[in-house]
Amino acid sequence: MIDKSQCSGVWVFAEYRNGVIQDVTFELLAKGRELADKRGAKLAAVLFGQGLKDKAADLFANGADIVYYADAPALATFNGDAYTAQLTALVQQYKPEILLGGSTIAGRSFFPRVAVRVDTGLASDCTGLDVDAAGILQAVRPAYAGNVLATIVCPEHRPQMASVRAKAFKKGAPVAGRTGELIEVPAATGEVKTQILETVRDTGNVVNLADADIIVSGGRGIGGPDQFGFIQDLAAELKGAVGASRAAVDAGWISSVHQVGQTGKTVKPKLYIACGISGAIQHLAGMGASDFIIAINKDAAAPIFEIADIGIVGDLFAVVPALTQALKNR
Repeated sequence: MIDKSQCSGVWVFAEYRNGVIQDVTFELLAKGRELADKRGAKLAAVLFGQGLKDKAADLFANGADIVYYADAPALATFNGDAYTAQLTALVQQYKPEILLGGSTIAGRSFFPRVAVRVDTGLASDCTGLDVDAAGILQAVRPAYAGNVLATIVCPEHRPQMASVRAKAFKKGAPVAGRTGELIEVPAATGEVKTQILETVRDTGNVVNLADADIIVSGGRGIGGPDQFGFIQDLAAELKGAVGASRAAVDAGWISSVHQVGQTGKTVKPKLYIACGISGAIQHLAGMGASDFIIAINKDAAAPIFEIADIGIVGDLFAVVPALTQALKNR
C-alpha cells in the first residue's frame, strides 16, 4: 500500500482515441483544476501514445500544470495490459493523491486493474466529485438502480481513484499559450498478452446522443412505438437526436441506443425536450445537467417539472405536432 503521507496532486488520465483527445478528458481537467485548487496542489494529465508529444499543449491550455507522457509502440492504441502496467508504474513512482479517468470502454477496462495493483479502491461511473477539508475525495454515483445517489470515500488508501461519466462536468475554456511542465517517462508496458489485430468502426446510422446539442426524448407517456414518429419529426426540425426513457426501451418501442438515463447514456445537450417522461431519478441522472430542459407531460405533478426550465402541462399529441409545425413555418 502506498504511504498516503507521501501523496500529493490530482491526476487526470488523458484518453486519446481516433486521432483526438476525448472530450471527457477536458471535462475532467476542468473538475480536476477545481479539486487541485481546493487542495493547493498541482493538476497533472497523463498521456500515453506514440508521437503525441504535441498534444500536451491542449492539456496545458485546459488546466494541466504537468503532463506525464509515455511514448511507445505498445501504447499507440489502447491495450489493457500495456496501459495498466504503464499507469501502475507512474502511480508507484510519483504518488498522486487523486487519480481520475473517464468511465469509457477504456477506463472501465483498465482502471480497476490499476486499483488492484496499487492496493486502493475505485469509485466507478461517477456523476459528481468534490473534496473535503481533509483531502478526502467525495465521489458521487447512482446506486440501487439509480434510486439513490451514494457518496463513496476512500480515506486510508492512495491514490483515491474514480472513473466519471462523460458529460458529467462542463469543459472549461482553454487558455491559449498556457504552458506547464512536460515530463517524458520511460515506457513500462510490461508483458503484453493481448494484441489489437484490427479496429472495425461502425459505419451505420449510429445515434451519438453524447455529442448532440439538441435531444428530443420520448417516454412511457407517448403510448407506443408508432407515436415515436412525433418525436422524430420534432427532432428532425431541430436538427437534433432522438432519445428515450428506459420504460420506452424496455417496452420495445425503440432501440436501446437511444436510451438516456442511469442505465443508458449520460447527456448534456444545450436543449433537452422530454415528452411523456415522468422524471424518475434513473432518467434524471442521465440528463439533469442539460443546459435547458423543456418538459411536456399531462401530469402536472410529474417530477420532471421540478428540474425543467419550461414545463408544458398538456396533451403531447397536440403540443409536439404544433411545435413541429411552428418550426416548419419559420
